[in-house]
Amino acid sequence: MKTTALFKKVFNLPFLAKGLAAGLLLLASVSTYADDKTVSSPDGRLQVTIACNDGHATYSVSYDGIEVLKPSALGLKTNLGDFTQGLTMQGNARQMPINKHYKMRNTKRSDIAYKANRLQVDFATEKRIPMSVIFQVSDNDVAFCYQLGRGPRDNPKCAIIESEATAFNLADGTTTFLCPQITPMTGWERTKPSYEEEYTPDAPMDKPSRFGVGYTFPCLFKLPAGQPLHPSSNIWLLISETGVTSQFCGARLSDYKPGIGYTVDYPQPGENNGFGSTSASIMLPSFTPWRTITIGTSLAPIVETTVQFDVVEPLYEPSEAYQPGRYTWSWLVWQDDATNYDDQVKLIDVASAMGFEYCLVDGLWDTQIGYDRIEELAAYAKTKNVKLMLWYNSNGSENDAPQGPRGVMNNSIRRKQDMAWMKRIGVKGIKVDFFGGDKQETMRLYEEILSDANDYGIQCIFHGCTLPRGWERMYPNYVGSEAALASENVFFSDYHSRKEGFQMSMHPFSRNAVGSFDWGGMMMNRMMSRDNSSRHQRFTGDIFELATSITNQTSINCVAMYPNNLQPEAEGGIPQFELDYLRQVPTTWDETRYIDGYPTRYAVIARRATNGKWYVGGINGTDQPLTLTLNLPMLAGKTVTYLVDEADKKAQKARQAALKKDPKAKACYWPTPVKKTLKVDANGQARVTLQPMGGLVIME
Repeated sequence: MKTTALFKKVFNLPFLAKGLAAGLLLLASVSTYADDKTVSSPDGRLQVTIACNDGHATYSVSYDGIEVLKPSALGLKTNLGDFTQGLTMQGNARQMPINKHYKMRNTKRSDIAYKANRLQVDFATEKRIPMSVIFQVSDNDVAFCYQLGRGPRDNPKCAIIESEATAFNLADGTTTFLCPQITPMTGWERTKPSYEEEYTPDAPMDKPSRFGVGYTFPCLFKLPAGQPLHPSSNIWLLISETGVTSQFCGARLSDYKPGIGYTVDYPQPGENNGFGSTSASIMLPSFTPWRTITIGTSLAPIVETTVQFDVVEPLYEPSEAYQPGRYTWSWLVWQDDATNYDDQVKLIDVASAMGFEYCLVDGLWDTQIGYDRIEELAAYAKTKNVKLMLWYNSNGSENDAPQGPRGVMNNSIRRKQDMAWMKRIGVKGIKVDFFGGDKQETMRLYEEILSDANDYGIQCIFHGCTLPRGWERMYPNYVGSEAALASENVFFSDYHSRKEGFQMSMHPFSRNAVGSFDWGGMMMNRMMSRDNSSRHQRFTGDIFELATSITNQTSINCVAMYPNNLQPEAEGGIPQFELDYLRQVPTTWDETRYIDGYPTRYAVIARRATNGKWYVGGINGTDQPLTLTLNLPMLAGKTVTYLVDEADKKAQKARQAALKKDPKAKACYWPTPVKKTLKVDANGQARVTLQPMGGLVIME
């Protein structure tokens, strides 16, 4: 596919035509106007204003008349010239409505109607190479990208985008919920950045990032209450990007700069073990990825946004009808030694007993099981109506991670050989780990793995990886990514086990709001050990864990269950009603609604399954009980099934006494999981209590 056609397909820009270069050059000679350009959302509440003063282009954003982004810089720096200064805005800005309808099978909503207003503003430059900025504004979302044309006589035909001036100059008083980027080739076996750092909530903008290199997308911000029209409501903003392919690098936000705000930063030189450029190499004419801003007076637009899919298009057709489902995974608790034939049989048997579709065989299978016996294992799984997924190291040259197979996924010949083998024996998915960077070279590797895997009917999960950027729509065999401090850390340390509620109540409002999230398992063992009685404890309640199947979204979800969980409850197994829930919990949804929550404290999310029934999941990430009145209009007047963690008052009192004496005490308290019914009143309201680190599930 020619580059022009590719970018037209990815970025949904119908005005891109064969004669673009000549047309843009003509625009460069049109008389200029000093007037600012504006574009508003269909409902008129969200407005973007583009200006050009003293050769510098800026944009600003207001919501209900409140300035949420002060004038913020626009522009690119390239090897062809500096497109951040010496700009002249042209007078013929073009506006058009966007009405788009599409369907998806693997994210928060299956049937999506996207309505927006598009504005293209053209800028003339001293180099006579035209640059445009394209804004699309829907009711709660702003998406914008740059378009760089060709110069005189249809040349040059290529460029290096070295950096962006793009800034987000947020209103004074804004506070932040951000995850810091880390320096490359650090951490365990030099695998970082793996996008697994800790969020800091409610921080001021001028607090420096932990490692001094800014923040990973997405980035959540809160404007203070007391604004006109919204005196008692905060305004929330989520900033991210989408549409990143092999044609560009990924980006992040810089540290805050007074008077400028946060700027878009490109990858660090040391990423990918220093291999590959930090810049983006493009053909001309071409487009950058979309920068996105989601805005609302509650967290509902953040949780429910689809902007990351609205402005991109599929890059290829699926080679088969990919199936959602659930998978078992030995490694989370049993670790490396469990990657052996006999233990994997046990996990396949658990998947079969639960009606799960998949079992993931983790790293080191190439040496500890071997290719021949994997074929035997796949054949055994087939007799149990279970399909295998296999773990792969992404490469062999970018980090020191010892787990194999290494040197396969980054080699086109070896990759296709293994994928052909997997197709022959019935393996239906791969989990590829340890990427460590956002360079264009790394984005190319993601795309090559996805494209080749589709040829062989294989779905892909990524770990130790960057944020997905519209990939669920662009690559139909893409499932989800880790790109967060995930479940393995609960196993690794008591500290992270205690922080599970904090992390899990952050992700619905940030990481999972913009892309499918492979957290890595609802954990059914109460102790982080194979015998379920040693090492440190899990601090969350059972229903908290079940509720994460709703508060988290991914189309193939991990359930970290083991044979001991299937034992009778009197012998240490989990209650029958929990097993029943796990056997039928959906992983694909027709609709998602925000119900209540606050980042890092609690989250209540409702999702409508493809069978038409609603599921509500709630989690409390704090150490205090939380009583809420939930607004559930979809369940008004109904008596529903109610799974909830309830307080064991005697155990809770003992736990509080132990923690008062020693905040780090291993106080083995869990709330009691129960199944009951709940009456939702005629107005759709239900009063509930979430125990500390407890959860609830409501089902029709």
